[in-house]
Amino acid sequence: MSVKVQVVFYSMYGHIYRMAEAVAEGAREVEGSEVSLLQVPELISEESLIRTGAKAARDQYAHIPVATPDRLPEADAIIIGTPTRFGNMAAQMRNFWDQTGKLWAQGALIGRVGSVFTSSATQHGGQESTILSTHITLLHHGMVIVGMPYSETRQTGLEEIKGGSPYGASTIAGADGSRLPSAVELGMARFQGKHVTQIAKKLRGV
Repeated sequence: MSVKVQVVFYSMYGHIYRMAEAVAEGAREVEGSEVSLLQVPELISEESLIRTGAKAARDQYAHIPVATPDRLPEADAIIIGTPTRFGNMAAQMRNFWDQTGKLWAQGALIGRVGSVFTSSATQHGGQESTILSTHITLLHHGMVIVGMPYSETRQTGLEEIKGGSPYGASTIAGADGSRLPSAVELGMARFQGKHVTQIAKKLRGV
């Protein structure tokens, strides 16, 4: 039997997409894993994406399949990637989860593993509150929350400015979005993907 993992993300300028790829890489390191990389639908008009410069970035991952709520119960673990928007998940991710009422009523996600990673413009721009507030939605679905334990020692170092906390991996984009995820941040994302998948595998009894 395989352990099925869905990495469900929203990315406007590519930072979360890069982190999602790293999370998926880590998940695939676990023997027997079956990993799907999925993006939630965009809500912003094409015109606005072009005006803000996001269209060019989003074209890089236009090939990634779009997530649908009805597919979520197929997963043993769901790892969510969302940029922070004023300390909460992005509207696109909120809209996606707001469509899961039927799944909640059916208890379809009870016992599934859930985890979250994020990004922000600044070092203290709501990364932890975004992850923790996203946990609330997962808990309402009865999911088992998994973070990033301190065995991932890269989160404790002071040698450079970086994201990462026991709640999950994260990256800092910079005020103008020019900073891409660092090697350390991508390493933590890979760790999270692998760790979550290992937990899901144990719970599945595979």
